Amino acid sequence: MNSTLSVAVLSGKGGVGKTNISLNLACALYQAGFKNLLIDCDMGLANLDVLLGITPEGNLQNALLGEARLNDVLYPVEPKGFDVLPAASGVPELNDMSPDLRDLLLERLEPVLGGYDFVFMDLGAGISETVQTFAAMAAVRIVLITPEPTSLTDSYALIKVLNNRFGMRDFMVMVNQASSAKEAQGAFEKLNGACRHFLHLEPVLLGHVRMDKKLPEAVCRQQPLLRYAPGSPAAQDIQAMAARLQRVRLSMADWLAARSVLQALPK
Repeated sequence: MNSTLSVAVLSGKGGVGKTNISLNLACALYQAGFKNLLIDCDMGLANLDVLLGITPEGNLQNALLGEARLNDVLYPVEPKGFDVLPAASGVPELNDMSPDLRDLLLERLEPVLGGYDFVFMDLGAGISETVQTFAAMAAVRIVLITPEPTSLTDSYALIKVLNNRFGMRDFMVMVNQASSAKEAQGAFEKLNGACRHFLHLEPVLLGHVRMDKKLPEAVCRQQPLLRYAPGSPAAQDIQAMAARLQRVRLSMADWLAARSVLQALPK
């Protein structure tokens, strides 16, 4: 029986901190005692390895092409509990994933994923075929936004595409780089209002992350914020959202037991 919660982290536009949030959510859950896998699914511009300051010997492409076993290209960020599956940069055929490649990916991934409590997929920005595919295969989707108008309009477009193509109606929203809870709530309400009016669906606000000077410092030091400054305001916000994700996983236990970690899509 499956108990792994797969989480696609996506955004309408780049530069909103998606990789950083994915990394630190996984780190927070590891610190809370959960086993996590973080997959870098940005096939065009993989940068998770840069954030961590690691030089992995293999990546997702090697596993897909049969050049290495998947277990051999997993990089342990923390012993026995937090692994990263790096991606390859600049591989066009992976950035626009064909149905055959998608099926091969599922075949390679599925036997490994069940060993984790959470599987995070850090997706590229926008609405590429690969982004849509991973978003549709995951159990839950977190759309990361900032209070900027361009982030809101692009995120609405992303939600609209996934709703039109796959009939998806369940989205969680996280507001990053917020100056206050009030600003975060205002940004969410704008996105929620558009989704409610035009798509007849209502996303759920998972939480927000305050602007924090410790975050760019952690990036420069190539460390997760949760390790570099665990008591900082942004780290506290991320820990609060990790706790909410724990409750989401518990509430979905029966539903998760009846499905694969990543759900196959119809061709």
